[in-house]
Amino acid sequence: MSRPGFLDRGFLLQRDDEVTELMDDPDADVATLERTYARFRLVNLFVSNQRAVYRRWIRPSLSPTETRRVLDIGTGGADVPRALLRWARRDGLRLEVTAIDPDSRALDWAQRQPREPGLVLRRETSAELAAAGERFEIVTSNHVLHHLDGRAFGALLADSERLAAEGGIAVHVDLRRSRFGYAAFAIGTLPFERNLLAGSYIRADGLTSIRRSHTVPELAAILPPGWHARRGFPARLEVIWGADD
Repeated sequence: MSRPGFLDRGFLLQRDDEVTELMDDPDADVATLERTYARFRLVNLFVSNQRAVYRRWIRPSLSPTETRRVLDIGTGGADVPRALLRWARRDGLRLEVTAIDPDSRALDWAQRQPREPGLVLRRETSAELAAAGERFEIVTSNHVLHHLDGRAFGALLADSERLAAEGGIAVHVDLRRSRFGYAAFAIGTLPFERNLLAGSYIRADGLTSIRRSHTVPELAAILPPGWHARRGFPARLEVIWGADD
């Protein structure tokens, strides 16, 4: 049976966990992957609204005299931790971000970029860090949850709890599945398909990501005790532990 198209009433009513992103293919073209990493910075500015995440969840925990540690899981090209570090410096706050990813292709690209003070890049998993006894004031990820199946999703949340220092929090930011978000991304990226986004996976994988993403009610039904989900602007969600709204 074919899946419903965008004009069908049933489109996006259910999460499509069978479709896969091109950049998740172990045999994905490396040059295309690296162009994708390079353009994530611009795309995330509009899609993820990480500045709002920084203001609400990260900046209140920072100090001008004591260095706080943030863990960014599944960092990809590490554009998000670089932005967090720049914003913290401008605010006169001390921050160190450990950015991890098990994919050597992402870490190789990230390590070739200009040095960012306070950024620590490591090819590790959250489970490995938790087993080693690492602790962070804030555990976060950006657009990772929709990549995971049920078991991996639960494991990430469990790792996050173990990795959070006493009084720490975990905030996982992801896309929120909606027809509006899908249409906005499809229309908004169309003019750049042949120029700015050419030779990258961003447009195709972005649309796939929305199909794989969750809604807040779906997450509310499956999150373990202590976790909750909230809507974020423009079409994102936040999965939170250790902090109230």
